[in-house]
Amino acid sequence: MSATAPLPTPARLAALLGRLGAGLLERDAAVRLALLAALAGEHVLLIGPPGTAKSELARRLHHCFDGARYFERLLTRFSTPEELFGPLSLKALEDDRYERLVDGYLPTAGIAFLDEVFKANSAILNTLLTLLNEREFDNGSGRSPTPLISVIGASNEVPADEALLAFFDRFLLRVPVRPVSDAAFGALLGLGAAEAAAAAVAEPLSAGERAAVKAAGDGVALGPDAFAALHALRSLLAERAQPVSDRRWRQFVALLRTAAVTEGRTEVDALDLWLAAYVVAHEPADTGVFEGWFVEHIAGAAAKEMPWLARAVDAFEKQLQIEQHMPAEDGAEGAGKIALARTLASSARDDEAVMPRLESATLEAQAVRRFGPLHIEARCMQVAQVADQVAALCDAERQCLATLEDQLTDRIWLPPSLCARLLSGPADTLSRLGDWAARLAATHAGFAALPLDSALAPERPPPIALSA
Repeated sequence: MSATAPLPTPARLAALLGRLGAGLLERDAAVRLALLAALAGEHVLLIGPPGTAKSELARRLHHCFDGARYFERLLTRFSTPEELFGPLSLKALEDDRYERLVDGYLPTAGIAFLDEVFKANSAILNTLLTLLNEREFDNGSGRSPTPLISVIGASNEVPADEALLAFFDRFLLRVPVRPVSDAAFGALLGLGAAEAAAAAVAEPLSAGERAAVKAAGDGVALGPDAFAALHALRSLLAERAQPVSDRRWRQFVALLRTAAVTEGRTEVDALDLWLAAYVVAHEPADTGVFEGWFVEHIAGAAAKEMPWLARAVDAFEKQLQIEQHMPAEDGAEGAGKIALARTLASSARDDEAVMPRLESATLEAQAVRRFGPLHIEARCMQVAQVADQVAALCDAERQCLATLEDQLTDRIWLPPSLCARLLSGPADTLSRLGDWAARLAATHAGFAALPLDSALAPERPPPIALSA
């Protein structure tokens, strides 16, 4: 029956995500990763201080799966196996069998939340290793399968003890969870019961649907751009001396396939590698580093600085300012012409009211440098060449933005905050190019308006230096 169950539609999964994240401010990534990990049969570690809705997310997640039982426990170094796995069966002991009564405990849970998961003692952690990885529980002399879908672990920090690294590695996704920012603080204070009520899920996913997702995910191809991006990620990790185990690579690819198939795609593409930041990062601070790598090198969506263009625009503007304020001529000849103008003006005794204005206008006209047609044409042509480059860059950036917007359509797993970041890069570049285009247009008009003297000998000026 489960093999023939239909895949959950993207619209239905989007509705589940909306209800799962209702009222959880700035948790769009954590919400999506929790549900996606559960569909892929993986576990999630939430890393952050107390009071950041980690347990609330886990409680809501279990409502997304039909028939899934929920188990929650705060672990300390004094926690006993009985608290997680159930008490010993006295009846079994009478028959010389060492068995636990597991009903209602972790071995019978579908979704579990383990808070302060790294504070448990070795006796608990060793049992959890098998439970998380194999989905089996050793009870007495036998090993029994468990219905476990996913474990949500929580911790204030990444474990420093090497003895805990094997257990830490069982959590494929490691998600930093921080207190809400100042921008969302007002919304946090205004949250009420309506948001909590919205968390109830009307149509949970069945076991058959989960099995259908897994079966369909196995048939999803790894596209060439995704394959190349994975190789680039492996090289980056080697440069940073951050090895990733073979098991995690395979789990990561299975997660990528789950994301693709649940979005209605038959192939993993490079944009699916936004998940890498939560798989390969060892410390919470590394998550931002790998997300930045994805935005810039995989999605190609980082804002472009183009310092050469900024220098070119500055150089044109400075040259225009120089030429607009050049004196008419240098040396004695120019001074003589100005003196002659003063003499002519002072000889006009018949109209004393006009004389000061005539002298001022004559001096101003003589003080302004005039340029030949070839000079003005050369300046305008050089500016126009760069302006044409800016126009071409604008066209290319608009095309990139349109392509990216098309690629981001129907991506239910990509967090809206990351989508906004991806689109803001090209948008910022276009805005910057628009500003440079306007400045170039003004500079072109300024050169074209320089005082003209057609009688001057044709002389082409040297090009304006545009290098740093």
